[in-house]
Order: sequence, then structure tokens, then C-alpha cells
Amino acid sequence: MNNTDWIQKLREVHACGILAAKSGRRSPKSMFTPEEVEFLHSIGCSAQELFDFVDDYLSDGEPDLEEVIAVQAIRRDYFLNVMGGVATSHIASMADLPAKSAPIDGISWLPRLIVKARLKLRGEMPTDLMYGCGGDRPFVKKMRTTLAGFLQLVRDCGEDDRKIVDTLKRSAGIL
Repeated sequence: MNNTDWIQKLREVHACGILAAKSGRRSPKSMFTPEEVEFLHSIGCSAQELFDFVDDYLSDGEPDLEEVIAVQAIRRDYFLNVMGGVATSHIASMADLPAKSAPIDGISWLPRLIVKARLKLRGEMPTDLMYGCGGDRPFVKKMRTTLAGFLQLVRDCGEDDRKIVDTLKRSAGIL
């Protein structure tokens, strides 16, 4: 699948997910067909992840499809070019995450979001965790970035937490 075909297919699967949810199919297993799940896996996305995006969009009005595509473009590139298109066998535990209130440089939520972004990039998200959840979205807005922008920052900085923090603080005008 070329660099733009997957985007159109993701748009279609997302739209089908919205229709499925509106018709009462409100679980990852019932929302998507096996072919849709196979497509999602080919771009490094799980049915759970797209379910979460659809579910939050229907309940909160966000994230919109363009933000979902932007996030998935970064994950897809990482999946294909860093991971060689091979899914990980490791799924993180919720215990692996910092507390929501844990701060770095006085900024609560940031340590947790850094870990979530790394898990998203590697495809290691626990099923009960969402990158882009109702806590992440207000945080990235406050920091004057987007879910995709933050994910790209974490990808670009690798394991350098200090660089992530300083770049984010500059973006938010607090450095």
C-alpha cells in the first residue's frame, strides 16, 4: 500500500467504526471486520486504538479524523521503518506508567505522556490505555502542541527526556 492509499483506507475504516458504534457495536471486536483489523495491523494500529479514537470522537468531539491520521502517520512510519513492519510481542502494564500527578520540572502529566508516546510508537499500549485520551488532549493544547506534534517530538528526541521537556517548555512559552 503506497503512502497515500493507507490514508484513504484509514478514513474509510474510521467512518465504518463511527457507523458501527452508532448502530450499537461498541467494542473493538464488534466495531471492525477482520479485513479492517488486518489493515489496521498493517499500519501498526490495533483495533483497540482506533476504537478508542472513534469512541472519544463520538463522546467528546475529539480527536478529529485529521489528528488521528497525523498520529497514525508517525506510528506507521515508525512501525515500518524502525520496527521493519514487525509487531512487538511486548505489551506494557499500567504499572509501567508514572502517576498522572507525577511532575517533571513542575509539569504534572508530562512524565506519563512521554511514556505513553513511547509505548504508542512501539505498539506496546495496554488495552486500557489510550494515547490521546481525555487527559492528554487538554495537556498538549496547554503546551501549544498537538497529539501528533508531541508524538513526533518524542520520536525525534528518543530517550532524551531533558530534550523533550526543554523543547516542550519552549513551545509552551514557559522556558
